Order: sequence, then C-alpha cells, then structure tokens
Amino acid sequence: MDANIIPPLIHLLGNAEFDIRKEAAWAISNATSGGSPEQIKFLVQQGCVPPLAELLNVQDPKIIIVALEGLENILKIGDAEAKHMGTDNMMVQIVEQSNGAANIEQLQHHENEDIYNKAVRILEQYFNVEEEDPGMAPQQMAGGQGYAFQPQAPMGGGGFNFGQPMG
Repeated sequence: MDANIIPPLIHLLGNAEFDIRKEAAWAISNATSGGSPEQIKFLVQQGCVPPLAELLNVQDPKIIIVALEGLENILKIGDAEAKHMGTDNMMVQIVEQSNGAANIEQLQHHENEDIYNKAVRILEQYFNVEEEDPGMAPQQMAGGQGYAFQPQAPMGGGGFNFGQPMG
C-alpha cells in the first residue's frame, strides 16, 4: 500500500487480459486473507469488489474460488465491524451493488462442488439466502434425458373449468 500499487493492481484485475486478471485476483485475494481490517477496507475503497464479483462468471474454477475467497474475507471484515458498531454490514451492500450477490447465487448451480458449497455458505451467512429446497425441483427422469413433473391436486376442489359458462 505504501508503494501505491493497489490502484494499478485493481485496474489490472478489471481490465487486463485474462492471464493477468488471474494473477491480480490472486494478489488481491491474498491481501484480503492476510491484511488488517484497515487494509481490507482500503482495498474495497479502491474498488476491488466489482472486478472480483465479475470473475465469478469465468470458466476457470480456481479463479472463481479465489474470487469467492476474496469476497468472503471482505464480508467477514464487514461483519466484524457491523457487530462491533451495532450496524449493518456495509460490505454486503457493496457486494450487492457490484452484482456480486447475484453472481454468487448463480454459483449455487455450479458443477464444481467446492464452488457450490462456498457459494451456499456465503449466501446463508451474509445474504440471508437459504439453500434451495431440493424437494421443490422436478425430479430428473431415468437416463437424465429430462424432468418428470408431478401433477398437483387442484386447490379448492375444482380448479379452473375453461369453456364452460360461469353460473
């Protein structure tokens, strides 16, 4: 921070080619993991959250995990400060404004189990989102070729009767 490398590093995180963005993500995530609360808040003030949130949409599972860990560390600092001050977690709002919460929600459908588990944990802990009820989803048909929707009994007895005059 004293060398003023954070602003250019965050610029690279959001704007460089992917290989450089990956390295910048590692650097920022490492800073959130070993930095003091003041240092982490400085990273947030410099704008690290939007590019980290954007990296949740890439195809590289390792980078998604790195970005999730960075965001989780930021949320932890916000949570500790909120509990100490008796206020809301301001980091939650920053992550939400950066589309981070929506991107994390999408990761509940990720094929990588580590990503799925980390996303669910973050959503439950910081965003008051409960894990989707697996009983609500349609069951997959044998062979995985589609979904078997179960008909529901009509509510209130008769349901709708189209084509018949009301009377």
